[in-house]
Amino acid sequence: MSESNVKMLVCDDSILARKSMTAMLNSFGYENVFEVSNGEDAVNKYKAEKPDIVFLDIVMPVKDGITATKEIIEFDPDAKIIVISSVGTQTHLREVIKAGAKDFIQKPVDQDLLKKIIEHNLP
Repeated sequence: MSESNVKMLVCDDSILARKSMTAMLNSFGYENVFEVSNGEDAVNKYKAEKPDIVFLDIVMPVKDGITATKEIIEFDPDAKIIVISSVGTQTHLREVIKAGAKDFIQKPVDQDLLKKIIEHNLP
């Protein structure tokens, strides 16, 4: 799969975190990146665009990342959701993995780790 065909969704309530993540993904060659600021918008955007990978924060307004993960997985059991959060408690981690997330990255995002996780999760 060519980078130009890959759709990615970045969901974080921090505009700085979203822009930083999008810039990192763009630097890897991924240009088709959507941004949303809460879990509810993430679920709706996922249903509309069916991205190849979703990057999701946990603590957000309207709908948190754990609930959004459950709803996206319910809609598409094959969804590839990577949680990116500064909230790294074992409880949150267990909940989000149990909900169906494929991986977890601690903020601040390490560029090399991000690249490896993307390569691992794309066909």
